[in-house]
Amino acid sequence: MGKIILTGDRPTGRLHLGHYVGSLRRRVQLQNEGDYDRMFVFMADVQALTDNADNPEKIRQNIVEVALDYLSAGLDPKKCTLYIQSQIPELAELTTYLMNIVSVSRVQRNPTVKTEVKMRGFGENSVPLGFFCYPVSQAADIACFKATTVPAGEDQAPMIELTRELVNRFNQIYAPVLVEPSLMLPENAVARRLPGTDGKEKMSKSLGNCIYLSDDAKTVEKKVKGMYTDPTHLNVSDPGHVEGNAVFTYLDAFATDQDFADFWPDFKNLDELKAAYTAGGIGDMKCKKLLMKVINRMLDPIRERRAQFEQDIPEVFNILKKGSEQAREVAAQTMDEVRKAMRIDYFNDAALIQEQAEKFKKQ
Repeated sequence: MGKIILTGDRPTGRLHLGHYVGSLRRRVQLQNEGDYDRMFVFMADVQALTDNADNPEKIRQNIVEVALDYLSAGLDPKKCTLYIQSQIPELAELTTYLMNIVSVSRVQRNPTVKTEVKMRGFGENSVPLGFFCYPVSQAADIACFKATTVPAGEDQAPMIELTRELVNRFNQIYAPVLVEPSLMLPENAVARRLPGTDGKEKMSKSLGNCIYLSDDAKTVEKKVKGMYTDPTHLNVSDPGHVEGNAVFTYLDAFATDQDFADFWPDFKNLDELKAAYTAGGIGDMKCKKLLMKVINRMLDPIRERRAQFEQDIPEVFNILKKGSEQAREVAAQTMDEVRKAMRIDYFNDAALIQEQAEKFKKQ
């Protein structure tokens, strides 16, 4: 199938700026460049249910929210395949087969799983088995579509490493059917792990420190006003620190030279502002006001597209239905190859049927 991109998100809530800089912005760019033969973007509702099994309505409601975020951010169903994970039963089948070739200890070593378990407050003996095994499910998501490239944040690197191991092991045991993927990190290194507005390591819906793509301008302004900056920068005249300062991390991720020309012409670019802030004499609120304008300018066209799609929700569902049907055709083809490689394609194996027929005739 050539060069294939696959990526997705758990539909546990609206998408935020961390999703946008981590992969969504890049997805749109890659889609429009047309350098890949096919692009799959999916809503991982099965994975979302691994730690929301008692609240399926949460997932059900957020399918539309995430679809609206995808479409409003610029993903085009004519250029990429948008689908829902649970509508592709072949993924569950491949997950089962991959579970047989990985050990419990290997999954336990995955640092992303350790972080997620801690973040969700699971006790040592209360981690749902489905959640524990979701890295294998994620590997199946990638392998079933023979994805060559997975755009994601650096926190997903351990997942891609495990996927490569499983693909390699499957191909060695059975036949070279599956494809090893590579991770495509965001081009802006600063944006690979956008912190929350509270300055904590990661922007997360569960931590309540997000700016959402669907936030209106006033909400963005309110959230930026409350952002973590430099706790030692008590007076405007004090020298400031940009490292660990969430406002400057966000400016690194989003601000352009044109933003400075339009909103703060005293400085040509972010480097000049950083130098002035570090020297002292620049107030945090001025920097925050710049960031408000930068984020709102970036989000305005996304808000406009979202408002249009919100007027025809049945069409949004239709897009997802068509995409899921297209995705299932591809997954089914891969699974035909997988079953043949594993020699469990019993009814399609004419040689096996003939062999067994002759065997029992001789008896």
